[in-house]
Amino acid sequence: MGSLYLCHLPNPLTLEPKQLLTSNPCRFLFHHHHVAATPLHLQTRRFQQLRVDSAQRRASDVLDSLAGTRAGLDADSAGEKIAVLVIGGGGREHALCYALKRSPSCVSVLCAPGNAGISDSGDATCIEDLDISDNSAVIAFCRESSIGLVVVGPEAPLVAGLANDLVKAGIPTFGPSSEAAVLEGSKDFMKRLCDKYDIPTAKYQTFTDPSAAKAYIEAQGVPIVVKADGLAAGKGVIVAMTIDEAFDAVDSMLVDNVFGSAGCRVIVEEYLEGEEASFFALVDGECAVPLESAQDHKRVGDGDTGPNTGGMGAYSPAPVLTKELESVVMKSIILPTVKGMAAEGRKFVGVLYAGLMIEKKSGLPKLIEYNVRFGDPECQVLMVRLESDLAQVLLSASKGELSGVSLEWSPGSAMIVVMASEGYPGSYKKGTVIQNLKAAEEVAPSVKIFHAGTALDSDGNFIATGGRVLGVTAKGKDLEEARDRAYQAVEQVNWPGGFFRRDIGWRALARKRSVANL
Repeated sequence: MGSLYLCHLPNPLTLEPKQLLTSNPCRFLFHHHHVAATPLHLQTRRFQQLRVDSAQRRASDVLDSLAGTRAGLDADSAGEKIAVLVIGGGGREHALCYALKRSPSCVSVLCAPGNAGISDSGDATCIEDLDISDNSAVIAFCRESSIGLVVVGPEAPLVAGLANDLVKAGIPTFGPSSEAAVLEGSKDFMKRLCDKYDIPTAKYQTFTDPSAAKAYIEAQGVPIVVKADGLAAGKGVIVAMTIDEAFDAVDSMLVDNVFGSAGCRVIVEEYLEGEEASFFALVDGECAVPLESAQDHKRVGDGDTGPNTGGMGAYSPAPVLTKELESVVMKSIILPTVKGMAAEGRKFVGVLYAGLMIEKKSGLPKLIEYNVRFGDPECQVLMVRLESDLAQVLLSASKGELSGVSLEWSPGSAMIVVMASEGYPGSYKKGTVIQNLKAAEEVAPSVKIFHAGTALDSDGNFIATGGRVLGVTAKGKDLEEARDRAYQAVEQVNWPGGFFRRDIGWRALARKRSVANL
């Protein structure tokens, strides 16, 4: 195998397409930090393990993408076409890339850092070496690559102020400022906002003293919910069915510091009985446009048993959220939040993801929590159903121009079944081999597999690198057909080191059967 060199190329946006096409892309990897040719053997082991053919493919992909960007920018006078950079590398970001690539106004999609599955699918060109925690590096890359819109996927860069710095640099960005991202970054802030602006939510109190928290728990009784105030990677919520479980949750956060600073305050809140649902709205600071409904499955086991996870599956639409209830959510929860945040000097631009409980005793929605980005895995079922130009809609939101915007959705339903590493949400083994993904996607034309935690090994096999690894997604004329197609695809995946829930959609299907029997 000959030496492979990493070279800094002249900005391809300044080259004519003919120059790009006649250059040998197999000789280069686009790497915006390097200023001199360096033999591959002097680079890190990660580069040493890349096969030449995969390196060639990635180099060619980047050049093709940037050539397309140049062509698209030249066409701006005929209608705005933009290059979009997606920040993140999980299943949510893969779904966003998939939808953006289908957008007529999007000329190219780049994803940083992305993952092996995103790159292999062709849904985006992955810029794996861009440090998304370095805001100045992201800004420099956007300027160098003439990025017309940045879409920030994960919560951590938002809380760290990436959107603030991008907007200050004049780069259109879909995602809230750090001041607005506190809606997710602090559950205590969210609860106090609800109190101030009469947004329905569960009764609660916030504590820093474990003894006071335990006294409140004893007074309220169980079941009860204990939450870490800050970001805890989806693991900071404990639904305690006994006093001992609740006390243990308090001690783990306030005494043992298992979540670090994220758990230095805890929220102890009323246990709400009912059915959970996810509600999403695009927000431009003043206006909000609702997305289609979705419902996820947080518990790890069938029948909603076991510990909470980041989500083991989802479907859209969610029958529990009727059009009447959606109207109630917009009027009583979403719009008061948007107005309240503006009044607090924290104008919100991005997607509001409201975790709701449709309370059994009242039939009305209450706010459980806010996320300030698309949910995962709900984003995946929404993106396969979206028929509108996502790039144009998100750009409009970033410019404060959502008024009058409406979205088009495909009819029928979509479902995602998450495949996770054995042991998740506890400890799990990394590096297990996954095979037969292509055959799984060919089960039906509507099947799409989104990658959340995969990489390629030295033999070119996909391997698992995270807890939630794959999102096997399918559309159908109804939920039954979407479910059947998704599970048929799941059965094709050869992954002994993985597992999945076998009952995604069970609540909606049971509801449909009960209605049919009336």
